[in-house]
Amino acid sequence: MSQHKPVGLIGLGRMGRPLAERLLGAGHPLVVFDIVPAAAAGLGPEARVAGSPREVADAAEVVLTCLPTLDSNRDVVLGEDGVHGGRALRTLVCTGTIGVPLAVQIAGILSAANVEFVDCPVTGGVPRAVIGDLTAIMAASVDAAAAVDPLVRTFASRTVLVGENAGDAQRVKLINNLLSASNLALACEAMVLAEKSGLDLPRVLEVVNTGSGQNYATSTKIPDYVIPRNFNRGGNLGGLLKDLQQASLEAEGWGVPMPLHAAVRAAYERAIEEGSPTDDSTSVVKHMERAAGVRREAPGV
Repeated sequence: MSQHKPVGLIGLGRMGRPLAERLLGAGHPLVVFDIVPAAAAGLGPEARVAGSPREVADAAEVVLTCLPTLDSNRDVVLGEDGVHGGRALRTLVCTGTIGVPLAVQIAGILSAANVEFVDCPVTGGVPRAVIGDLTAIMAASVDAAAAVDPLVRTFASRTVLVGENAGDAQRVKLINNLLSASNLALACEAMVLAEKSGLDLPRVLEVVNTGSGQNYATSTKIPDYVIPRNFNRGGNLGGLLKDLQQASLEAEGWGVPMPLHAAVRAAYERAIEEGSPTDDSTSVVKHMERAAGVRREAPGV
């Protein structure tokens, strides 16, 4: 039997499930909840399935959330049957991208109940979550961050404490996601130009990825998900647009003009209008191809 206290985990989706498996693999028994009960299937006897977020917080002193939307985070933490007020809860670790205003609101309400809030969005995507190689961005008191660091390091190979105020980590994550979304959009646009003009994409990428144009989109997303046409990296267009919208609010609040960001955001808005918010983020290229009159099938098709 494990000597660890049970850890709460709410959200067992594309990112949350690997987090659960990493924690279990490190010997941490879990109390889990997801709105889809089948999401917990196969986790094993060390993962007890709770009937509500509140039940998780009644059983675990430390609860992690890994949820996709602002509304789901708000409901799970502050809702009628949320973790707020849980009998055992002492620390809440939010691993999602919820934006600065909601992080500040949650931290204030939890503080009044003597519960520590660790603002801890992670970055790296589903493939790196599976192997425990995420980067965790933390904003919390030094003591609170140190207390949860061993747990976080079961799924994150590096943790960076960026400040003590709730929202600091969210702001860093939004900056990261703005860069990531921009790299992907421009890389896809460039690849459409390459294909329309008759160039061989793998050879174009060989040049780019050994030259000054290399970025994560050209080194990983384009060759692994766009060229094979599998479009299954694990982050959807709706979630990415949500983060870009939060970044827009930050820029407006700080009085920073960001016209390039506006163009990137518009590209994803168009992709959602023509497709679906649940489409993989790498599918943004399909809408650029359509506009350019480029038609391409998977290799070998």
